[in-house]
Amino acid sequence: MSAITAVVATDAQRAEKGLKQGALGLISSTVVGVASTAPAYSLAATLGFVVVLIGVKAPIVTLLAFVPMLLVSFAYNELNKADPDCGTTFTWATRAFGPKTGFMGGWGIVGADILVMASLAQIAGQYIFLLFNNKSIGGHASSGWVLLVGILWIVAMTAICYVGIEISANFQKALLGIEIAMLAILSVVALVKVANGSAPIGHLHPAWSWFNPLGGSFKDLVEGLTLMLFIYWGWDTAVSVNEETENKSVTPGKAAVISTVILLGVYELVVLSAQSYAGLGTKGIGLGNPAHQGDVLSVLGGSIFGSSGFGSFLTHLLLLMVLSSAAASTQTTILPTARTTLSMAVYKSIPSAFSKIHKRFLTPTVSTVAMGGVSIVFYVVMNYVSKGSVIVDSVTALGVMIAFYYGLTGLSCFWYYRKTLTQNTRDLFMQGVLPLVGWALMWSIGGYSLVQDWGTGSSVTSWRVPGVHWEVGGAFLLAVGTLLIGVVLMFVYRAVAPPFFRGEVLNRDTLTLVPDDVGAPVGLFGIDPNEETPVSTETE
Repeated sequence: MSAITAVVATDAQRAEKGLKQGALGLISSTVVGVASTAPAYSLAATLGFVVVLIGVKAPIVTLLAFVPMLLVSFAYNELNKADPDCGTTFTWATRAFGPKTGFMGGWGIVGADILVMASLAQIAGQYIFLLFNNKSIGGHASSGWVLLVGILWIVAMTAICYVGIEISANFQKALLGIEIAMLAILSVVALVKVANGSAPIGHLHPAWSWFNPLGGSFKDLVEGLTLMLFIYWGWDTAVSVNEETENKSVTPGKAAVISTVILLGVYELVVLSAQSYAGLGTKGIGLGNPAHQGDVLSVLGGSIFGSSGFGSFLTHLLLLMVLSSAAASTQTTILPTARTTLSMAVYKSIPSAFSKIHKRFLTPTVSTVAMGGVSIVFYVVMNYVSKGSVIVDSVTALGVMIAFYYGLTGLSCFWYYRKTLTQNTRDLFMQGVLPLVGWALMWSIGGYSLVQDWGTGSSVTSWRVPGVHWEVGGAFLLAVGTLLIGVVLMFVYRAVAPPFFRGEVLNRDTLTLVPDDVGAPVGLFGIDPNEETPVSTETE
């Protein structure tokens, strides 16, 4: 018996790429999906900007943004049944449209995850100081201490993801429980105070007109939708860990759909209560106050719960909740990126070093560490360029990236199943009509947003084009720049290693098989090569 066969024989849970099979059930997978969106962090970082754009229409925009998300989750569910590969959009788009499209789909996931890491680290850096009542540092986004803590935050979350998927999932169960409970308490207390008249001056009473999409600016509505795509984004992590999930062709897709529905309920409750309690004013706790647009929950918590006794305890628990939300999201941002690059490396579209799996932890090594390292570099650069205001531009650009690869998944589903859609009504809608509508909505929202982002109105940073005096918004530069980097990397690696791009490794007609030469041990970033093992390539 060979050395490789001996390793596999002693670990029946090793999957074809070396990941640990059956580590997650439906509940754990759903927790990963919901936690990945970081409800508390997403609301803290986004709600203020949405209100400035669309005013009292935030509740209806929350509902409208849910629609394309739900439709795309159907596409994920159907494609996962056909090919439960951790590369998700990368693998499926390759099978549907070819290697180049598939590569850009994979890059869309990687680019989006790198963009969001800067804002996650920033929120974590500030909230750690706020948790210990140090507003002199936590209240200043440009503080060097905030930057340092943000960097250490990424390092710590990367280490947790490196150690194992089960530890990450169990950690997130505890974090998500605190998060959802505190959001519910915050919302209920706020609505009670609105009802009994003890809410501060400027509060509003809920009205049905808040759910009417008409009567406002179409431009602002679409930009609000783009931002709201961000708060829903992340549930696809449940599918990215499909090869580590029980019943991998069914459970991950179910978890994705369930996650989107849970998020709708959480977001509608919080948005409705926050808007009612705080109002839209530009002073004090008003959601339109520019002083705390990038972080509305810490301000709302202090007002809703008070600053003494049990109220102070709840306020600090709320801060801990946002911090735990950022922790869960940081982990579940690293997880899908590491698995996407793992799959891309397995199928030879990027260097094979990214396909290495740890012998004991059964997690991607180089892919995980590389994601953490690149995120730190991007965070430091963005923090310096924007003087600490990294959230606005990165979140706006992120909306475009989300729309790109989510939409591509919907289109891939339709195209993949196009020849069998007429077999029955269920398949026609679940594999064809609904995913196609999801694609159209996603790309329409993303494209319109990108056009609007050309100017400086939606960006903190900007760049003046030499010679023509054009002022280009930082959000536009981040979104387009990220996509262009992917295009350049694709052409460079196609010249270096052409088999994948010639369709010789992965295409519509081949089974999903791991190439024979994947898995050679490699030492990188202090990783001991002896702690890694080649991946089994034996098939039945």
